[in-house]
Amino acid sequence: MSVTFFSLFLHLLLVIHIHASPLVKRTSYDVIVVGSGPAGIIIASRLSENSARNVLLLEGGGPSYWVTGGTERPSWLAGTNLSRVDVPGLYSTIYSNPSTNLLCQNKIRAYGGCTIGGNSAINAGLFFEPPASDFDLYFPTGWKHADVAPAITRLYATQPSTNKPSLDGLYYEQSGYTAAQKWLVTNAGYTELDINANAARKTKVFGHPAYDYSNGQRGGPVISYLQNALKRPNFHLQSGAWVQRVVRSGGTATGVVVNIGGTTSTISLTTKGRVILSGGALKSPELLMKSGIGDPAVLTTLAQANQLGGLPASQWINNTAIGAGLFDNPNTFIELSSPAVQAYNYVYDNPIPSDASLYLTKKSGPYSFAGGSCSFWDTVTHSDGTVAGVQGGLGAAGYQDYTNAMTVTMNIYGTSGLKSTGNVVLGGSPDYLPGPSGSVYYSNPQDAQDIATFIRRLFDALPGTGLTPLNLNQTSTVAQIVSYITSYTPYTRGQVNHWSSSCRIGKCVDVNTTVIGMKNLHVVDASIVAPLTVNPQFGVMVAAERAWELINKL
Repeated sequence: MSVTFFSLFLHLLLVIHIHASPLVKRTSYDVIVVGSGPAGIIIASRLSENSARNVLLLEGGGPSYWVTGGTERPSWLAGTNLSRVDVPGLYSTIYSNPSTNLLCQNKIRAYGGCTIGGNSAINAGLFFEPPASDFDLYFPTGWKHADVAPAITRLYATQPSTNKPSLDGLYYEQSGYTAAQKWLVTNAGYTELDINANAARKTKVFGHPAYDYSNGQRGGPVISYLQNALKRPNFHLQSGAWVQRVVRSGGTATGVVVNIGGTTSTISLTTKGRVILSGGALKSPELLMKSGIGDPAVLTTLAQANQLGGLPASQWINNTAIGAGLFDNPNTFIELSSPAVQAYNYVYDNPIPSDASLYLTKKSGPYSFAGGSCSFWDTVTHSDGTVAGVQGGLGAAGYQDYTNAMTVTMNIYGTSGLKSTGNVVLGGSPDYLPGPSGSVYYSNPQDAQDIATFIRRLFDALPGTGLTPLNLNQTSTVAQIVSYITSYTPYTRGQVNHWSSSCRIGKCVDVNTTVIGMKNLHVVDASIVAPLTVNPQFGVMVAAERAWELINKL
């Protein structure tokens, strides 16, 4: 048997295991987790560690990584055990070469991953530990840093972080890093450090990005937690299963209504079972609303459209906090040009042959990471003593109108402490799909002021670096920067799609992640995570680890 045939044979066995059919191996389950994003995988895997507990993880989408049965890939990966998802350097090509198999097409009114792994299968894999202050300032009692510290320890033990993704130990495409080093460290007084080793420091710090990659490939819970869970006979993953609503009797969930391959059925819970929604900050509130839990005005509309499965108004749980507080990082692109900078363009089909070879033979080179050369943070302190976090990074190439060989993109975010939030709102007939309201970005003018202050500080340190901003004048005042970043251009008001905070602890769920008004229905995903100072992926995984501790005690 040839190596290639044997590899494909094992791959087929794995696909059969993941898509095990028929779905209902049992008449009921102790735990039904809806959504196989980072949080869903972690909470399902941890709960299945108890061999007496039968756990079902439902995913609406299909395969992603090769290990899940994913086979979508460019021709240069033929003959390998790699899908497009496995190769970190193909991350940005999801925009130039979109995938109908990985994205949430016709399921949410926003950009996102609907596949095994969720957004962790399509994002850059950035993996920054939040500072302790995020938990102590923005999370309730029971979720302070001291409470989540064991969860962080377990997360690192299962899902390590790396800031040297190339297996040869070298950094590639570093002209942007070198230019930023002079600009930020020498001129602006930033400290260069290992970001995750100094997680508490988020004022004037600069360094190499941290990733959750593994062995030169995209990592994440699919590669770590899920592979552990799949070895357990009491764990079952079913993809292609779109959950429509939770079935409940009063405050007790009894199962879920799911559509698989066009057939709708109900999967039941055991008498002491639990449903855990882990579909993300847009999808989980939608499922709550379609299960008769939410703003009564929204529930009335859904009832009239026959979206509640006939649930009478007497059984509704009225809570306007469902879907409220939705957050995303307001984003600005600033194009920076310098003769010292060399842009690098990641492509899907025809990479530079030597770079393709370096990756395929040694899991090294430019395709071993997503392309960001550096990350940096600062803070803006208000007159009342409150603090807003701000974050930046340099990409590998320019964008839109500025794509010459000497231009790279600086990405600027506002993070923790911002004041603007929105709501998850459902679209109209026939599907009433979830999306963000218009108030997510800059509805509070303080946020634009904070981000503009950050940009002005960065510009103040530019002289002598050889770097020139192209789409925003270097001499712009804070007021002029505010006007620019709040206007609608290809470089401003961008959706980062770091959706979070739409089912907040204490308002939508209690400290144990139980939906308020319910006994055995939980939300465990980005919905319950407050806005963080860093990209949310690490924090979402911590939340899932912490939720496991709490649910396990119930």
